[in-house]
Amino acid sequence: MKLVRFGDSGAERPGLVDDEGRVRDLSAHVDDIAGDVLTPAGLARLADLDVSTLPLVDGKPQSGLRLGPCVGRVGKFLAIGLNYANHAAEANLPIPAEPIIFTKWTSCISGPDDDVILPPGSTKLDWELELGIVIGTPASRVDEAQALDHVAGYCIVNDVSEREWQLERGGSWDKGKGHDSFGPIGPWMVTADEITDPGRLAMELTVDGVTRQQGTTANLIFSVAKIVSYCSRFTTLQPGDVITTGTPAGVGMGYKPPVFLRAGQVMRLEIAGLGVQTQRVVQG
Repeated sequence: MKLVRFGDSGAERPGLVDDEGRVRDLSAHVDDIAGDVLTPAGLARLADLDVSTLPLVDGKPQSGLRLGPCVGRVGKFLAIGLNYANHAAEANLPIPAEPIIFTKWTSCISGPDDDVILPPGSTKLDWELELGIVIGTPASRVDEAQALDHVAGYCIVNDVSEREWQLERGGSWDKGKGHDSFGPIGPWMVTADEITDPGRLAMELTVDGVTRQQGTTANLIFSVAKIVSYCSRFTTLQPGDVITTGTPAGVGMGYKPPVFLRAGQVMRLEIAGLGVQTQRVVQG
């Protein structure tokens, strides 16, 4: 299934995308794509519905019909840093011996095609195309062999980053990662049963039509299973938590000289099987 949240910002309703690419309204069955809806039992109930009987939503998704963040009421938004060797190299940093975990504040979460805000005073706004993991079953200290059993599905994440705030202002990375609009997720959450191998997905990001990132999740240093298992050692993961898994080479700060985003520019992100995001940068 491809699960979505559609409608105006802050008033999204739950839906799914049918085989013809149209959105069907799930409001009569669930209140949101969140929490218990993402558990195996919750997803099974949705899978048992006769899609043809669900109300059609007017408008084409992402073209007249706004899609919001594909998961609602996210409790934790965790992120993994330097999880591709070529990205660590362009950042002039060693390949980590263990996953680097940081947080993106949930207030940064936005829809897949919503504007990305260039904060006042920002000079080093950057992009990061990433595979997102959506948790479906509580996970605490789970073994790597069982870790994927705790995954409800996958989505695209743009881990938007302000590099000066992240790297030059002291403290943790978080202050450069959590500004409003710095966490587009979606366009939909694809349930795990439809993604045969999350470690073999092609990825591409363009800025104004120029390819900046091109890679595959096959180059993850730490696999999806390793990430879920590792994070669960330090916090209990809950249904609806999102973990974004790191970015391949090609971020703006990696170019020589660096290339950072300006107001008016457009990012397009795609991961095979997970759809497309498109965001315009606007001055805050």
